[in-house]
Amino acid sequence: MIATPAPDAVLFDMDGLLVDSEPVWTVAEVELARTWGGTWTEELKAQVVGTRLQTAVPLILTGLGHVPTPDAVAAASAQLLGRMVELFAADVPEQPGARALHAALRAAGVPLALVSSSYRVLVEAVLERTGLAFDLVVAGDEVEHGKPHPEPYLTACARLGADPARVVVLEDAPSGVASAEAAGCAVVAVPSVAGVAFDAAPRRLVVPSLEAVGLAELGALAAGPSPL
Repeated sequence: MIATPAPDAVLFDMDGLLVDSEPVWTVAEVELARTWGGTWTEELKAQVVGTRLQTAVPLILTGLGHVPTPDAVAAASAQLLGRMVELFAADVPEQPGARALHAALRAAGVPLALVSSSYRVLVEAVLERTGLAFDLVVAGDEVEHGKPHPEPYLTACARLGADPARVVVLEDAPSGVASAEAAGCAVVAVPSVAGVAFDAAPRRLVVPSLEAVGLAELGALAAGPSPL
């Protein structure tokens, strides 16, 4: 029997996929909503999950009944980011299966990247706490266009020298899945937030956790029909 080749690379999202940080974000978001005289809702959470601050904060302010002026966005962004730095330093639980899959891929010599909508300061806090190593890190404040634009994942593929059609992205958010698929990558979708669900599709595998996939499944997904 001929073994399925490994993917050219595997790209991990961070929030909600590598670590269970969405509840931590929710703490800061609830506090932000209260400060701005509103109430945080699951609907608002589902709308902004997986997006970077430049996208999320205007949506949050609008949802809370405020006009997202530049001054308002700057103030709310600073509050949210500052609080997240504090919370990330305290505790960020890993998602089930994340460390084992990371270890298996490292042992197999598969290039790995972390591609996050979070700013570099938050990404570094997670990497320091978990001790997980990646060949490349692309943070949300290091690209011109954030998810769902394909730039973050295209950037990672280019820097790794990997063909997007032979790359698998691990994601939990609609914006991240859209970004990865627009880049031409195969996707493992692992929904982690209430109100967010995915349908299976060509070159998209939907699983309840990273415990459900290994090198063989990722290789088979990468070897599927080209999206082009």
